Amino acid sequence: MSAPNLAQMSPARRAWLRFRRHRLGFVSLLVFTVLFVLSLGAELLSNDRPLLARYEGRWYFPVVQTLPETVFGGDFETPTDWLDPFIEQQFHKDGNWALHAPNRYHHATLDYFAPTPNPAPPSARNWLGTDDRGRDVLARLLYGFRISILFALALTAIGVVLGVITGAIQGFFVGKTDLVFQRFIEIWSAMPELYLLIIFSAVFEPSVALLLVLLSLFGWMGLSDYVRAEFLRNRQLDYVKSARALGLSNWTIIWRHVLPNSMTPVVTFLPFRMSGAILALTSLDFLGLGVPPGTPSLGELLAQGKNNIDAWWISLSTFAVLVVTLLLLTFMGDALRDALDPRKTDT
Repeated sequence: MSAPNLAQMSPARRAWLRFRRHRLGFVSLLVFTVLFVLSLGAELLSNDRPLLARYEGRWYFPVVQTLPETVFGGDFETPTDWLDPFIEQQFHKDGNWALHAPNRYHHATLDYFAPTPNPAPPSARNWLGTDDRGRDVLARLLYGFRISILFALALTAIGVVLGVITGAIQGFFVGKTDLVFQRFIEIWSAMPELYLLIIFSAVFEPSVALLLVLLSLFGWMGLSDYVRAEFLRNRQLDYVKSARALGLSNWTIIWRHVLPNSMTPVVTFLPFRMSGAILALTSLDFLGLGVPPGTPSLGELLAQGKNNIDAWWISLSTFAVLVVTLLLLTFMGDALRDALDPRKTDT
């Protein structure tokens, strides 16, 4: 089979082939995708409730059902504690069985029957140990990783939309419009972001939505500058002048012609913006200004590691997850930058 003719391919196809040839970046994309997909199914991988159970001839789905322990021979109408030795003994009887997740802990599970005091080191019972409240570190890392990635994706998406809109308006219309926007950005960027976060966290109840809104107010300005520069360059090219001569409206020219040719810096910076969002969330959680208490968070685990120096497994495992995540995103960003670099030649 002959090699593909690169000259006849679309620019997007050629960029994808260059990205695939960047082995480290492409492998990083695959690994990151697998980890993210696995985290989306965290309830199936790490849960204190069985996925499926059969008891005395009846089928149950505890992962989506809250069942009292009286259903399984207990004495109280309280929700079943699936780590209770009595409940486990009930399912060891003939005909009764339960299919558990690989890791038998939810991120909020408190094991009242643990044989060692908390924080407990890694063991067969808790693969990465427990934190100072007895919660499984592996479960909190898995759920915390999911929250971090989803938060980073949301913050990046909002920042890209706002940054592209403002940068496009400045770079295309220039003049007074550009001047007013630039003065506004200078004033807005001088606002003390950390102080605002402290004030709002004291006034409002902490939540992921509030944190997303506050960080989105400042996260668009860096990208806006790059989009503005691209629009300033592209608006002077011949194809834009031809579109104007044909009578197309400004917004049609922006949407159909200038914007598609100005997206290179936007796409290139996406992994790096995600890295910055993850670091921002982790830092705020470490300082106690992030997600609500009890929410699984990488920053909260790092804070626990700082407060419990002897529990080395908390800091070490969290640091490893954070470093691997940021490295994968960095390698992906490098590969994207090389794939979209117009100075790169195809061989």
